[in-house]
Amino acid sequence: MVDVKTILAEAIKHNASDVHINVGLPPILRKNTELIDMEFSVVSHEHAKEMVLGMLGPERFKKFEMLRDADFSTMLDDGHRFRVNAHYQRGTIAISFRLITNHIPTLEDLHLAQIVKELTDLPRGLVLVTGHTGAGKSTTLAAMLERINDRYRKHIITLEDPIEYALENKKSIIEQREIGFDSPSFGAALKRILRQDPDIIMVGEMRDLETTRSTVTAAETGHLVFSTLHTINAAQTIERIIDIYPAGQQNQIRTMLANTLQAVISQTLFRRVDQPGMMPCTEILLCTSAVRNCIRENRIYEIANIIETSRKFGMQTMDHSIADAYFKGYIGREEAIARSGNPSKMEKLLRPLDNSQVSKSMVASILE
Repeated sequence: MVDVKTILAEAIKHNASDVHINVGLPPILRKNTELIDMEFSVVSHEHAKEMVLGMLGPERFKKFEMLRDADFSTMLDDGHRFRVNAHYQRGTIAISFRLITNHIPTLEDLHLAQIVKELTDLPRGLVLVTGHTGAGKSTTLAAMLERINDRYRKHIITLEDPIEYALENKKSIIEQREIGFDSPSFGAALKRILRQDPDIIMVGEMRDLETTRSTVTAAETGHLVFSTLHTINAAQTIERIIDIYPAGQQNQIRTMLANTLQAVISQTLFRRVDQPGMMPCTEILLCTSAVRNCIRENRIYEIANIIETSRKFGMQTMDHSIADAYFKGYIGREEAIARSGNPSKMEKLLRPLDNSQVSKSMVASILE
């Protein structure tokens, strides 16, 4: 029976991003979005149980069997780390691993817009990075925190479930607290975090009312706060936060958001065609006075149009980001069209001209 460390080491050799363990199947890895069977024997329930028990230990395994779900991290002897979710499906244990690279990419490595770098210079406010599961949110946040760490003398506290990128103290002092180990919950950690003298706070996910309220309050009290949501664009992000609150408190949270929100970066990953790997394309909302008025007055439906018409401030739509990545030779034409918000306009843009002939202004004029 092959052990879990052997499976994960083999996944690293293949440059996989994920590994899936399901009873009745061999281990399966994901490489550049494709699922590939590994050359190991079929996993039994007892085998899967031994894997989870070995990673969690007896006491935490008892809690897993009671809750039927657990998030944690594991590390190989060579230092490679994995984010892990163990769960039950059809009465058997299944495990999903996500490789956490030891190298924290820079914002330049990720080809993110200049305005994203500038957001790390903010003194206070709330910056949200959103997207579906596996969209690279944690990587973008780590790159932003690393830029701060390289440039500023700050006290940074992160609340993560689990800790993904291990950040080293450089100019900044960094504390990374893992939910379930260092604190029982996001809410509990946030209740006391202001007594720990942070300059910058990173909350792994705004997943419930208690966490959301505490995160917004931390930003309102003069801290720079980063967090994530599983939303696909800026307008949906703002609506999701407001909808978490009871109806009687929604006017209050609109005012709080209008005062504290600085930016929303909504991203999704595309397969690169110029080299192996993935890259993010992003919609970027910056909270100008017009955006803040829309939030206060519950005119969230106008935000998409504000993004479209505010490129001079650094905002961009997802389609502009996709087109820009295509014309720089990073992503393929078919995927650019298929995943565009307006495929017919995107196809019109990509059809007639060679990449070298297309300027940003031409991209903008066709997409408008």
